[in-house]
Amino acid sequence: MASTFRSVRGNRNAQLFFAGLLVSNIGTWVQFTAVAILVDRLTGDATAIGLLSALQFGPTLVFGAWAGALADRLDRHRLTIITQVALAIQGAAVAALDLAGVITIEWIYALTFVLGMVSALDNPVRRGFVTELTPPDQITNVVSLNTAVMTGARIFGPAITALLVGRLGTGWLFSINAVSFFAIIGALMLIDRSRLHSPPRVPKGGTPVRDGLRYVRRSPVMLATFIVFTVVSTFGYNYNVSLPRMAREIWGAEHWYGWVLTAISIGSFSGSLATASRQRVTIRWFAGMGLLAAIATLVLAWTPSPWAALLIAVPVGLGGAGFVTAVNAITQELCPPDMRGRILALTAVAFLGSYPIGGPITGVVADQIGLEWSLGYGSLISILVLAGFVWWALGRTPDASRYVALRRSLLGAPNPVAAGPAEHP
Repeated sequence: MASTFRSVRGNRNAQLFFAGLLVSNIGTWVQFTAVAILVDRLTGDATAIGLLSALQFGPTLVFGAWAGALADRLDRHRLTIITQVALAIQGAAVAALDLAGVITIEWIYALTFVLGMVSALDNPVRRGFVTELTPPDQITNVVSLNTAVMTGARIFGPAITALLVGRLGTGWLFSINAVSFFAIIGALMLIDRSRLHSPPRVPKGGTPVRDGLRYVRRSPVMLATFIVFTVVSTFGYNYNVSLPRMAREIWGAEHWYGWVLTAISIGSFSGSLATASRQRVTIRWFAGMGLLAAIATLVLAWTPSPWAALLIAVPVGLGGAGFVTAVNAITQELCPPDMRGRILALTAVAFLGSYPIGGPITGVVADQIGLEWSLGYGSLISILVLAGFVWWALGRTPDASRYVALRRSLLGAPNPVAAGPAEHP
């Protein structure tokens, strides 16, 4: 445990930030879960939920890389305050329309697009600011803890929605989200700027986005990791599209969506902490977590009982969060300080930006082929891609065949390719 939380011990700035982030993200997940339930009530269509994902994450796909370049040039602390205030206003607008009884699917789509535009900038700026909270030698830990806080909030947000959506309605749940932003905004205002570890700002001009892409392309391990991460994110993380319909049609009640999402989040929190406890995150860990998530999701797709789904959802979250946290840790270890915002933005584009592609595809599969296959097809694609990545990685082991390297890996013997990404420039 001491190793897991080493970057926040005695660090008041990090403690303030993570406390505020936890409260705020609980509210965010309350709204995220409630919006999916509301859209399902209004339309009864999984494709509509897929379109919702496209509107929320499409701006990240289009503008995310440029937002990362902006994060490397401007004051991340001040910019994070601005984006959080904008997100609070968006949440308040959704709540006001719903409480007034005038909310429609068109309003939901419009305000979700606004949310997506603000989030496209907030994501690289806020995550880049996290790296300023600690010295460089603790960046892997603080990045992993950031993911742990985000996934830990997901434990409580969907559970709150599952408990209260039938009693209060979605409008009051949206209000909870709007109020929760006071926590993160207040924490950011209280941070001691003199204790931040700010990197040098990137000067104006030049080609910052292309510089970031060139850096990824010239690093074989980072390039392969990005390709795998993008494909798996596109097809393997769309359960938010499938689960609302599965809860109603297979498991018998809409509140099961919130409970299964909570179980996934418990696993996600554990996966993030497990990654944070490691001194170095290896590509073996990255691939192993991805395979765990894909296989568990494949089982979840054909689980008829909601109680069994709760159990299977835990390894779904464990592997999923471990996979995402690993790629963040690996890329932050490999990139220079003045490029962290751009690299974080590229990972956000690969992960969140893939929803506008994978979300609608998953919705169409659910409506036209079957709910089970809307989860199953992405799991199968993820397993194949991750298996190919493992095979490629084993081929980089010097003085050993792939079969020898694989045997070493399975037996836990030292294996150069699993020793860490820093050994593969």
